[in-house]
Amino acid sequence: MSAITKRKRGKMDTKIVLQRISMIEEQTDKLRNSLFAMKTTDLLKYPANYEELSTDAALRAERITCQLRNLIYVTGIVSKTEYMEKASKVHGIQIHSSKRILTIQLPGLLPKRKVHVNSAFINEPLHFALKEYLEHDALPVFENCVVCFIQVYDRRLPLRRIRDYDNLEYKQILDTISPFVLRDDSGLFCDSYHTSRLEDKDYTSVHIMDKSDFPEWLKQKKERISPLSEIS
Repeated sequence: MSAITKRKRGKMDTKIVLQRISMIEEQTDKLRNSLFAMKTTDLLKYPANYEELSTDAALRAERITCQLRNLIYVTGIVSKTEYMEKASKVHGIQIHSSKRILTIQLPGLLPKRKVHVNSAFINEPLHFALKEYLEHDALPVFENCVVCFIQVYDRRLPLRRIRDYDNLEYKQILDTISPFVLRDDSGLFCDSYHTSRLEDKDYTSVHIMDKSDFPEWLKQKKERISPLSEIS
């Protein structure tokens, strides 16, 4: 590539980057407006309005995050692998395996089903975290298993936040996890169990185990199991 071609390519890349930064700025301004509207909305009087505003803000923030990631990649200065290593740590994704049970802790609650969410927001860091874990520790491959999803809600916030299990998006998370540890995620080999509990912050915990180990795991967890629990 000649020096002239390189300079032209550099100018073109810079123009694209600046255009994308301007688009992100616009989205950030809209996010700021949504946050201001949330601050001025009476949560007790207008819960539906607050839910709509907070959902809009959260989804917009996810889009901004993914746009910023792509902005990093397009420059070629930082590789996707380098960034995802940092992103998985910032998200606080935790993976550990003990007593034949694999536990994965994810930040926040799973989104509502049918709501347009950029799955790359959490699934890309999760995929990297699983891949990195495999480089240092062996993960079990489950033949016939139960996948247990625990939605943990901040007890300081209204209980009406607790959602029906069939209204949450589990499939995206399971699709990311299954190639690493499941023989098959069909109903023939994999059962699912769902429960909720209250703690001091929001997060999602995923536990995968052989079906034979599930009764004992459930017995140990019984004091923390909510009456909303569901197995399928």
